[in-house]
Amino acid sequence: MGRPEPAAPTEEPLHALLPSDPVDVLAAGELERIHWATLQVLARVGVEVRSERVLARLGAAGAVSDPGVGRVRFPPALVEAALAEPPRTLVLAARDPARDLRLDGRHGYLALDGCAAELVDLETGERRPSTAADLARITLVADALPQIGVLWQAVAARDRPVETQPLHELHAQLGSSTKHVQLMTAVRPEQARSAIEIARIVAGGDRELRERPILSAFQCSLSPLTYDGDALESAAVYASAGVPCGFVAMPIACATAPATPAAALVVSNAEVVAGVVALQLLNPGAPTFYGACGTVMDLRSGAAACGGPEDPYFQLASAQLARHYGLPSSIGTFATGAKGSDWQAGVEGGLSVMSSWLAGADLLCGAGLLHGARVHSTVEMLLDAELFDLACGLSDRMRADEEDLATQAILEVGPGGHFLAHPHTRRHMRRRWRSSLFGRETWEEWESSGRPGATDRARERVRQILAEHRPPALPETLDRRIREAIAAHGR
Repeated sequence: MGRPEPAAPTEEPLHALLPSDPVDVLAAGELERIHWATLQVLARVGVEVRSERVLARLGAAGAVSDPGVGRVRFPPALVEAALAEPPRTLVLAARDPARDLRLDGRHGYLALDGCAAELVDLETGERRPSTAADLARITLVADALPQIGVLWQAVAARDRPVETQPLHELHAQLGSSTKHVQLMTAVRPEQARSAIEIARIVAGGDRELRERPILSAFQCSLSPLTYDGDALESAAVYASAGVPCGFVAMPIACATAPATPAAALVVSNAEVVAGVVALQLLNPGAPTFYGACGTVMDLRSGAAACGGPEDPYFQLASAQLARHYGLPSSIGTFATGAKGSDWQAGVEGGLSVMSSWLAGADLLCGAGLLHGARVHSTVEMLLDAELFDLACGLSDRMRADEEDLATQAILEVGPGGHFLAHPHTRRHMRRRWRSSLFGRETWEEWESSGRPGATDRARERVRQILAEHRPPALPETLDRRIREAIAAHGR
């Protein structure tokens, strides 16, 4: 099969955080104790796996399988050996090669998140169920934002059959953007196989997909300490095609994890490590990553709290554990508990993105989520992208070479002068961070324009993108083949 026509070049490079030395929130002794406790949990308690077939395969590969209780245990030596197998660097390719991402510990990229079942309607402001068309529109807007590098399914295509819903979601995103797609909803092996078939159609074939995986995926654990057999089988299906597949834990302290932060980290870490180890036993050397989106329970309602001080702590600690294992990290970020794009959302989002930056996260997932990841807002997505951009500006560290010190320019201008027209200013002024949503006008200009806020500007920007932005479409022949693949699914 021939490679499809290359996409048109992008107008602006993707933005990325440039991590400095990561902040270790766990002292060396604390990290070792969490790792030791994780090994004890995996060896003595194990993980429930809801599939006799997967249990048998893991047992044959060296794990201690007990089909009678549906559980598998991993001896410490086996865990340590398996954790050394995966590659330490991942390339997440895109339809447009200029948008390929390298997860190498030196860049942090922003991702959509959530697969929310509802969204805030752009025009009415009301919450409503999401559709495939909504996902396509959200993806188109994300395609236009240089801050967003990876496309999760921001909302669910609830108007499509459950069995083929992940395939319709993948189709909607591949047709609305040239960026990398990370599929979170294909959790059954047959869905994974069909998703791979679709990715091969777009990439140009099996070899092309292996060389440049335009698709990645992940599977979620079921806290505490449980995996559906289909999830692990799906991960193995992706791995067999060269598609990176990570594992993400989403424990809720006080509910699906213990109340103390250390114990919640042990449960979360054990779940992710169990997934990684299982995948390496089934497909040695398979590309994978470490994902964590832990939070706490709201003691008044029993729901996930999202946005409290525990979340940034879990972000920092989880990314540190991923670094300890040498795995790329995907860290839940931005999932505010607020129900609107307000002061609460800004505070929680700002603290969250700073924590993920300081943690050295490779992927920061959660742009656009409200109400504890239950609802998507495209307006909030733009505001989160702006917060990410602020962090990118902060992460662009000062240089102190001769050009940046500008000693000669300072000598030439001297006391009482100005640098407005100096050549050095003209060379460097466009490096300064500029907001597209924050108000910088005079008070009079602000009043005369109706006192708009960042939310108003974001809403108008979304409307402008939807009206004007047109990413390169999938060729008609490829689009038709994708539709045929979806129609043939399950036959």
